[in-house]
Amino acid sequence: MNTQMMRETGASRSAGLIAAPDVVRTLTVVSSLRANQPATSKYSEFQTQQTAAKESARQLQQVIDLIPLQMFILEPESSASFENQAAHEYFGPLQAASLKARMMEVTHPDDLESVMGTYKNALASGQPFEAEARLKSKDGLYRWFLQHMYPLRDEQGRIVRWCGTRIDVDDKKQSQENAHRESLALREEIDRTSMFEEIVGTSPALKAALARIAKVAPTDSTVLITGETGTGKELVARAIHKRSSRAKRPFVSVNCAAIPKDLVASELFGHEKGAFTGALQQRLGRFEMAEGGTIFLDEIGELPAETQVALLRVLQEREFERVGGTRSIRADVRVIVATHRDLPAAIEGGTFRSDLFYRINVFPVEMPALRERREDIHLLVEYFVDRYSSKMGKTIRCIERKTLDRLQSYSWPGNIRELQNVIERSMIICDTENFSVDDSWIANRACANRPLADELVAQEKEMIEAALAETRGRVSGPSGAAATLRMAPSTLDSKIKSLNIDKRRFQVN
Repeated sequence: MNTQMMRETGASRSAGLIAAPDVVRTLTVVSSLRANQPATSKYSEFQTQQTAAKESARQLQQVIDLIPLQMFILEPESSASFENQAAHEYFGPLQAASLKARMMEVTHPDDLESVMGTYKNALASGQPFEAEARLKSKDGLYRWFLQHMYPLRDEQGRIVRWCGTRIDVDDKKQSQENAHRESLALREEIDRTSMFEEIVGTSPALKAALARIAKVAPTDSTVLITGETGTGKELVARAIHKRSSRAKRPFVSVNCAAIPKDLVASELFGHEKGAFTGALQQRLGRFEMAEGGTIFLDEIGELPAETQVALLRVLQEREFERVGGTRSIRADVRVIVATHRDLPAAIEGGTFRSDLFYRINVFPVEMPALRERREDIHLLVEYFVDRYSSKMGKTIRCIERKTLDRLQSYSWPGNIRELQNVIERSMIICDTENFSVDDSWIANRACANRPLADELVAQEKEMIEAALAETRGRVSGPSGAAATLRMAPSTLDSKIKSLNIDKRRFQVN
């Protein structure tokens, strides 16, 4: 009888039943029967108990096999005594008996060390744990699983077994990796199409400007950057500095329009102690701070007349004096200036010195307005969405097509700065994975601005065509259309291209 009982118990285990607890219960019953009952009665009750235990185990096995996640049982010595149907179907028959051998058999080599360490710590501490790892199926393919293990304790708190589960998270992992790869691809696309820092775009208008920047950056020449407010003039200045031989030296930026006129000279060139009321000690100016590097004078058209004279001296003689001082200080500084104003017109109006203009206009670079490079808007939107979603810890899966169309049709009077603000504002209130922009933030302004903008464009085109007709298609030179219109030839060329004017039709053979 004992031999028959052991055979049946072994058969249950080999069939994959959760037999270990029932075997213990069965052996306990047998011991009790042997001690207290006659042989016939003992055997009859033993058979009844064994049948009930097997039926209970069979029903429990069916229930556990219906569970879609994998389950397994580890004995105290770490041998696997049970796996449910889901685990058996995924792994097939496992040859190894010990936990370590089984793990080495199915765990991806790159994950094995981490998982083994986690298992050992859990078994030593008796605490539940979880771990992610790639596990090999019977077909030799790996999938990601989230594994949990929980200790099962007796009434005295001793661990008698470990119960483990595995949840297939491969689809989620693949989705995360795909999103990461898409983010990297977008970053690489932006890096590939951006010649300088955050100047993003591939439009012909931008490429033409960047080509000029690439040529002047390695030199020490003074650069005049023109363009509307918000077109990225300071970004261009920083990019030129970083690609020059002065890149490891300071880059000092000064917004001339933001400094009170009576303090501009002190801000740029510094002052001596007692130079004026409140000058309690000597102060270094921005030119001295930028020694060996680059100084960027933004909105240079706002400089007062007396400061223009001092700046002219710096550009001509490479030296200056502090306010209230008499000692000349050498200035080893590259000068980059920028303005959104029409400086030739300011010269005509008497607010800007012509000699200073010719000193700063060594190498002009005009940054195109965003409406002149609409093909860049899509890439700029993706760039700013990526930037602000990362900063705010949000996940954006897609950008609404309607939003992109609306952004591309808007005239953007504030240029890239306005676009950037709209994207940041929209990201703040975005609570889904689909990015969109509130219609009211651009639609009304777009509708209100469009008739006036169209009228101004038409007037500008008419004036340029009249000037080209008068000068027979000649753009530059004393008798060219640029001189007639009082604008830089490069500016006029850019406008001719953006307005699709064919200047050849005005030329007379």
